[in-house]
This record gives sequence, C-alpha cells and structure tokens, in this order.
Amino acid sequence: MSSNPELQAPNKLVEQIVRTPGRQPSPQPTHLSVPGTNHTRILHEQGSGYVAPKFEGKAKQMEEVMDQLEEKGFIPPDFVESETNWFYQELGIDDMYFETETVDNIVNHILSLYAAKIAAYARDDKRLEIRLDKEATDHAVYIDTSKPGVSIMDGPRYEQRIDEKYLDPSLGGNSYRVETFRSAGVLPGEQENQLRCYFVYQCEFVNPNPGPQETNIELIGDKTFLKKATANTKAIYEEIIKNAVTRSGPVIEMFDIEGRRDKRLVVAYRQSSAHGIFSALSDLYHYYGVTSSRKYVEQFSNGVTVMSLYLRPLPVTAASSKFPPIEASIHQIMKEVSLLYCIPQNKFQAHFASGQLSLQETIYAHCVWVFVQHFLNRLGSEYTSLSSMLDTGNSVHAEVLAKIKRRLRTETFTAEYILEIISRYSNLVRPLYLAFANTHYVQTRGERDDFLPTLSYLRLQVDKVLNDSELKDLISKSVANEHDEMVMTAFRVFNASVLKTNFYTPTKVALSFRLNPAFLPKAEYPQPLYGMFLVISSEFRGFHLRFRDIARGGIRIVKSRNREAYSINARSLFDENYNLANTQQRKNKDIPEGGSKGVILLDVHHQDKVRVSFEKYIDSIMDLLLPPTSPGIKDPIVDLHGQQEILFMGPDENTADLVDWATEHARSRGAPWWKSFFTGKSPKLGGIPHDTYGMTTLSVREYVKGIYRKLEIDPSTVRKLQTGGPDGDLGSNEILLGNEKYTAIVDGSGVLVDPQGLDPEELLRLAKERKMISHFDVSRLSGEGYRVLVEQTNIKLPNGEQVHNGMTFRNTFHLRTDMRYDVFVPCGGRPESIDLSTVGKLIAHGKTTIPYIVEGANLFITQDAKLRLEKAGCILIKDASANKGGVTSSSLEVLASLSFDEAGFVENMCIREDGTAPSFYKEYVTEVQETIKRNAMLEFEAIWREHKETKQPRSILSDNLSWAITKLDEELQKTDLWDKQDLRRSVLRDALPNLLLEKVGLDTIIERVPENYLRAIFGSYLASRFVYQFGSSPSQFAFFDL
Repeated sequence: MSSNPELQAPNKLVEQIVRTPGRQPSPQPTHLSVPGTNHTRILHEQGSGYVAPKFEGKAKQMEEVMDQLEEKGFIPPDFVESETNWFYQELGIDDMYFETETVDNIVNHILSLYAAKIAAYARDDKRLEIRLDKEATDHAVYIDTSKPGVSIMDGPRYEQRIDEKYLDPSLGGNSYRVETFRSAGVLPGEQENQLRCYFVYQCEFVNPNPGPQETNIELIGDKTFLKKATANTKAIYEEIIKNAVTRSGPVIEMFDIEGRRDKRLVVAYRQSSAHGIFSALSDLYHYYGVTSSRKYVEQFSNGVTVMSLYLRPLPVTAASSKFPPIEASIHQIMKEVSLLYCIPQNKFQAHFASGQLSLQETIYAHCVWVFVQHFLNRLGSEYTSLSSMLDTGNSVHAEVLAKIKRRLRTETFTAEYILEIISRYSNLVRPLYLAFANTHYVQTRGERDDFLPTLSYLRLQVDKVLNDSELKDLISKSVANEHDEMVMTAFRVFNASVLKTNFYTPTKVALSFRLNPAFLPKAEYPQPLYGMFLVISSEFRGFHLRFRDIARGGIRIVKSRNREAYSINARSLFDENYNLANTQQRKNKDIPEGGSKGVILLDVHHQDKVRVSFEKYIDSIMDLLLPPTSPGIKDPIVDLHGQQEILFMGPDENTADLVDWATEHARSRGAPWWKSFFTGKSPKLGGIPHDTYGMTTLSVREYVKGIYRKLEIDPSTVRKLQTGGPDGDLGSNEILLGNEKYTAIVDGSGVLVDPQGLDPEELLRLAKERKMISHFDVSRLSGEGYRVLVEQTNIKLPNGEQVHNGMTFRNTFHLRTDMRYDVFVPCGGRPESIDLSTVGKLIAHGKTTIPYIVEGANLFITQDAKLRLEKAGCILIKDASANKGGVTSSSLEVLASLSFDEAGFVENMCIREDGTAPSFYKEYVTEVQETIKRNAMLEFEAIWREHKETKQPRSILSDNLSWAITKLDEELQKTDLWDKQDLRRSVLRDALPNLLLEKVGLDTIIERVPENYLRAIFGSYLASRFVYQFGSSPSQFAFFDL
C-alpha cells in the first residue's frame, strides 16, 4: 500500500472551514506546549535529571557477589569478574538498585543473564535473548533484550505487565514508580540488540494525604524520587503538576537537550485516567522511528502521575532513513499523546505496534467498531414485513415480535465478530480513514503544518482521497461476503454522519462525535432525533440524544455486575437511551424544552471509574459546543452542523453528586451558559434539589391522589407495593408524602414485607435518614412479616416457603402472586422490569391482580405490557405523565438562571456560605412546587376525561396528549403569532413565574433569555393549555378558530 496518503489530502485552512455562528472565546482545560512557537524550552542540564545517592558499600557488595558466583560454580572462574563488572558497570543500573537488592538476588540476576548467553549458542540463529523478571511485594525488576525503535509483539511484554500490575492500579498510598533505561552498548555478538532494564518501586510519600490542589513537590513527592531528582527536574515537575491539577486532561511538555538532538518529553495526568499508556507510548514513538534511552514514571500523593521520556533518533541506517527527522516527528508524537490518552490500548493496537496502521487509523477504526455494534444489529426488511403482517394489538402476536426482535439483535453481529471482520480489512481502513480525515482535519498552520492526517512515512506513494461512490466500489470488490460488506459499509455511514468531532483537537480527554441521526431506520425509530452525540474513551462509551434543539434530560451512568451483564447493557445501550429520551420528550409537554437523555456505559474493566468517565464525557462534549481560542491546544474544528448548540443536562442514576463539578467546569471553560448547563446542582450554585423538595414525587402523588379522589378511596385502607426504597429520591419522598398502608417495599438491599402493614414510624425514620430497608428494625414486623436481603441464601419465610437466592427473590418479587396489593408505585428499578413476557404473572383469570399502578420510575413497564394490564382492568398512569415533576422544576431553575445576570443570580438563587437561603429562593421553590402540582392535576383530569369519553387505554391517551401538545407547539412556533407583540407579551406574562416577573421584569427577561427559548415557552404554554382543555383529538386548526 502507498505512503503518505495524507500529503495529497486537500486539508482545509482555518479561514476556509465552516464556522459556527456566534461562538465566543473560552479558556481551555488542557495543556500542550505548542510546537512551532518561539518559546522553545532547552534543558541546559546534562544527564538524566536524576542522581542516585552513592552506594558506599558497592565495592564490598561486588566482592561478595563474586565470591558467591565462584562458590556456585555455574560461571567459569575466569569469567566471574568480567560478568560481574558487565552487570555493575555496563548496563547503566544506578546505585539505588544495588543498595536495595540483596546479594543473593543480584547473584541470581547475573546467573540468569549468563544462562541466556549460553542458551543463545544452542539456537540455530545464534540470537542472544535475555529475559529476566523478579517480582516482590514492594518492588520488581525486569530485564529484556530490546532492539531500539521496535515494539516486540511476542515474548513477555514487560511494559504491559508493568502497566497492568503496577501503574494502572496506582492510587493514593498504593502507588508505584518506575525507572527504566537502555544499556549503553549492544549485547555481545549482536549488532543492534541492547538490554532494557525496568525497576519498579512502591512509593513512600512525604505526605500521603495532601489536598488535591497541593503542588509543593517536597510535600507530595516520593522520598526516593526527592533524593534522586536534581533541582532542575523537581522544578520542571512542579510546574507541570501545577498545570495538571487545574486541568481535566493530560499536560504535555517537550524540552530540547542542549548540544544534542535528544528530546525530553514530559507527560502529566491524573492517576488511573489512562490505563495502559506507559506501554502504548513506546508503540507511539517507535512508529515514528524514535527510541528512548531512559524513562521515568513518578507518582505524587495529590493524585498526579508524571512520565518523563528521554527520546533520541535511531542510529543512521538504511531502515531508519525512511523516518522523518526527530525534530519533525517529536511534534507529531506530542499531538498524538493526547489521542493515545483517550484510548491508550485500542482494539487494533497490534496493527499499530506492527506498523500496519497509524495510531490515527487504529483509533478511528476502534471508534467505528463501537459505532457498528450499536447500529449494525438492525432488524432488516424481513422484520418490518413480518410486523406489518401481524396485529401488534394482539398480545400473542406482540409477544412473538418482541422475542424475534430481541433474538435478532443479540445474535446477528457480536462485538467479537465485528472486530474480526475489520481486522481482516486493514487495507480498507486506510482509504476510509483518509476520507474521514479529508473532511474533518483542519490545517491550522498553513503549509508549515506538520500534523498531517496520517503522516505515514512508511508508505511509498501518495494515495488518492476517494469519494463515497469510489469507496463503495472498493469495498464491494475487496470483501469476501455479505456480512463483511455490511460491516465495512458502516464505515461509510459513520463518515457521512459525523457533523463535527474533536478527533483532531490537540488536547482532549475522550473522543466525541456529533452525528446526524438521519441514518436511523424509521421503522425502528419512528420519532426522529434532532441531535446525537457519541463519546468514546477507554473507560466508557456513551450517547447523548435529543429530540429538539432546545431539550432537557438527565445523564445516567450504567454499571455492570459482570461480563454477561455488560454484554446485555452494551447491546441495549442505544435503544435504552432513545427510549429514555423519548419518554422525556413526552414528559416535557409542560415545559419549553424537548426531551433528551445521556447514558454512559462503564467498560467492563472500569466499573470503579464513575467520576473519571463522567468528567471525560462532559469535557469532550463541551469541545464540540465551545469555540477554540488557544492555537495548538484547542484548534478549530470543521462544523458541518453550522449552528450554535446548547445542551441542558441534569442528574440521573449515579451522577447526582457530580453535577456541581460539571457546572464549575463549564464556568472554568468560559461557557456563557454555565448557570443553566446542569440542573440538580447544589443550592450554593443556584440549584433546586429535587430530592430535598420532593419535586418528582409531588407529580407522582397528584396522580395517586387523583385516583383516590375519583374513586372515593380512603388512602389509609390501601395496601401498597413500592419498588425503590427509602434511600432514594423518589422512594423516600413517596414514603414521606404518602399515607397508605405499606405491605411491601423492594430496594437495592432486598425485600421487606408485612401483610399487616409495615410500621409507619420506622419507615418514616428510614426515609428521613435515606437508609435502605436493610436498616429496618425487624422487631417491628408482625408474625407474618419478613425481610430477605440480596446476599442471603436459603431463607425460610413465615409461610414455610424456602428462598434459595436473595438476589433472584428481590429481582422477581414484584411479579409474585402470593400477596394482594391495591396500588403499586414503582419508584426505582431497571427499565423493562415488567414486559410482555412477564406481565402475565400480574393477570389472573383475565383480571389484573393490582387494580392501580402509577409508574414513578422511568420505563419500568414496557408499553405493550401496560396495554395488557389496562385490558385486564388496571388503572395505570404511565411514567411520561406521572414522573414529570422533576423536569418542571429543572426547567424553572434554568429559566431563573437565564433571567438573572450573574450578580443577581448569586444574590437571589445561591445559598450563602452560612447555609441561609435568600428569601427569593425560598419563595421561588414554593412557586415551583405549586406549578408541578397544577400541571400534574391538569393532565390527570384530561386523561381521566378522555378515557371516560373514548375508552382508550390511559397509556395511549398519555402519549396522544404528549404528541398533540408537541405537534401544536411546533406548529405555533412556525406561525406569525410570535410576531404579534401584544399576544406574545400576554402569553409570556401567564407562562412565566410571577416571582420572576416581579423581581426581574418582563422586558429584562425578554432581553436576557435567548429568543428560541422564549419561543419555546410561548409555544409549549399555549399548546399544553389548549390540549388539556380540549383534548388531543380536535384538529390543531381548531386552535386558530378560538
């Protein structure tokens, strides 16, 4: 295949690319020393920057070592002294090793090396291969044969071992530092091979527990490092650490070595944020014909890792002449360190390490591999034809279709099968990547730009950039079968769908892609998405989906208990995200924002990386929302979307304690919308916590109370089942606000049951303290009551039943038929906990076993299961109606942040340092609560009335109301009604909170709040009030007849 295809690519100059209108400058959170600038940094210090304290007993130790070698007799006496001197003097091992190792261990190491030399003479190729490793509790030694500039694909792979065992797990007091260096000369009888020695030591910090912002190297450093590092090295590291603690991504600095062509590359990043990067860096600089003489990895107790690499060009040979000079390649290496940081060990790493593909090509292929997993397992035309022939209203037909859909998506293309196919066609990855690069790479420095799309100096001729039609033909001619063609064609779909990406931004923490969702099949996704973001890093993959430009929804993080659970979660990730955003769209009927949702799936090996993953997800999406202002740090991107975008986010599963960071981070990056970026933030940042004020529960309770009111039921006589316990937001507030007789509660810890009614005082205590039912005082249970925790096995219930597994009992308890309930309020639980295959357990003799269900938890019951329950007589209120209080609160929180200027926002909406709330804040919270209850009551009455008149299932009516409001809203925004100023002001006065109008004034609000947001308020208010009053069936044109 040819070389330098990128040199032909017509890369865009900055002034030629599509720019987003109205984007303003912002400071950036990552740091890269900028190549090509005038402030080249030169190290005047000669040597490594480390000086090991002299080991005074070294000569005596050598004598003892030689004595023992002679005693053992394995090395001929004439060679003992020369072998010992070679080990002590020629390998470059410093005195720290000799001072810390025992004589016995040193003797064993010398014997092992000698044995390797002997073994070489028995080989046909006479190659000398030395491999030695010793691992102790607090240190390790590895010695390996190494050819400069070459990544060894087989053998012990010691650098990967060091990554996995010592560097990746390093955190806090359990951290390890590494020193590694190459022997000065070649091995005896060899022309190129040298020895590479690795020494790993457990850290002993001066101060093991400093603050995270502490940067005094004398306090946060390891004691051995502080003894060995020169003053110059300490100064360099301290400066870099100061940058690292203020940034979310890596800090990358390069220093020229005075008088030599060698370079010193220093990289700092947060511990555990880049697994596998130590070994991956070797693959990176080897790819560009560079080798290292020494490398150091230092850990600091404030949570920062610093790597220092001493890089030099390969010796001049015919093979090395194909590489660029180190003066050029070092800048490429620096920029690609940031790409490597995002995914240090990608799925095509072997192709990179062997030189078949460049780093950019392999990471591009990795990203498309992720994309393919979610969008190639589609159902196809056969499924569409089958579904059109069957009656989806028939529960038997619907169940068959559901099973076929699940099986097709599971069995068609596995991640392993997709990986296998792509790996076979690396020759296709190159032109596909080049087409991607040709669109999205920006040549920021004109003709002087050294960061070309692949910089594949190993190739001999220039490739032509193929257009989509030519790529289609190439794929068709190259692939062996239909499956292979489907996978490789998905690369073209990906390329065509990417509207903007941070792939070429010099500093980043994860890879983000803004996709055009038009490629989604309408048969499977009938409601078209407005926007889609895909984010990929080594720790996670995630989506952010929205149905409108102005949209709101939470960000959730999904964990997996094991590999099997991860596979299931990965297969359903996009569909779950789509369904959650769709539910949010229907739920947001009363507010100006449409529906959106973000879902982050933690990698199976990174289940503990909740915070790291969230931070990378947010920061990489912000790369696509904010303009670049720092050349060489955040370069311009190609923006094919061409419109300014603002996302409104909120907390969800596993992210509630992270939204403050997101808010502060948006402010630090200069986002003008930082105040409104996230809701659910702490009150000190102007947030209105849903759990503290029961915002979501207030809406759920209106529907529960509405049923009681319409049917004249005394709540105190109602037997109640609840999933989601007293430790959660929705569950705890439902207990605090409810007055029914609880007979069963299911939460993360297990199941709590009492047919006589659970003790209300004990439940209130747990709800106030936010504790699980595992803390319930079981002495307050009646003789029929019991508690089964998930970790328990072989438990005997009061009725004699044996429970073999507590986890299984918990997961299926809501489907049991041995108890009777009057009302079921799901306040927690995984999506689709009741589906078409399990709903039959809640129906006996054609009648529902639970008369009333108010679905507080999102997507707890599938739509087809809801219809089966309603057909069996259940009065069921679905999530999109019941669970909308939180979004109303969030929307009004955002409105306040947009209406106030920064000073007014802090004065009126932010809780003070002493914990006191401004009077406006307290009054505003009360108005928000009343708005939630009013909106819920309006919708409940509309659903109840429509059902009475049409007999349609309430689950259908809920959706009909949502779509009618959404459709009318969109139609109203296209009319000239907005231009009628008197009408506009009249509607806004009714729609906006009275307190805001009194405090800020309508004119000021109109001036400060973006017009598209005000238009959305205008349309959603008029549409929701009309539909709630007149129903979803009248023609929308009836609105204009009023």
